[in-house]
Amino acid sequence: MTKLPLNLFIIFAGVFIASTFFNPYPLSWILKLLPIFVLIHFSWQQLLLTRKSTHKLFILGLIFSGLGDFLLDYDRVNWFVFGLGSFLVAHLFYIFSLKPFTLKRVPIIVLYCLYGTGMFSFIYAGLGELFIPVLIYMTVLLLMGIATLLSHKSNTWLIIGGISFILSDSLIGLDKFYLEIPYASFWIMTTYYFAQFSLVKGMFEQKQRLA
Repeated sequence: MTKLPLNLFIIFAGVFIASTFFNPYPLSWILKLLPIFVLIHFSWQQLLLTRKSTHKLFILGLIFSGLGDFLLDYDRVNWFVFGLGSFLVAHLFYIFSLKPFTLKRVPIIVLYCLYGTGMFSFIYAGLGELFIPVLIYMTVLLLMGIATLLSHKSNTWLIIGGISFILSDSLIGLDKFYLEIPYASFWIMTTYYFAQFSLVKGMFEQKQRLA
């Protein structure tokens, strides 16, 4: 990523992360979206250079992530399930953009599954009517993380992005459905922005596939 979009992303992400200490405040969703807009613009420029169909799918994932950011921030209570659905679609586009896949790293995949099962065991009692939507979302989220391992495009940045996304959403789940986490928004947004940045960097800038 060139210096200008990188600096803009860091500045915008840093400003919103710092602002989480003052939430809620009017129009916070605008600040929240700015880092994602930078990533979308950078990704679009890369698409114009490569014209790869998988890159189009990846950008759609970023767009649905932005929509999810808006929905979750604009109305944190009534629109939560819609934001969840938007991010679910985003992860599906990320998965499709990572094709083709190869079956390897089975022990690590087992660890991902054990982690997901353990995390769900903490929060399931507090889910209520969101039990099924959250279960489906967590399954797709884990599949996205696993896809970064199995993809022929797999590299360090993509894997880190998948792990960071899982960590960010785990913090959301624990804070919302299990036990309030001090400064939760700070940690959630830090890991979330790092996840999106890592996925973009891994998709467009990393050339070597991990052995």
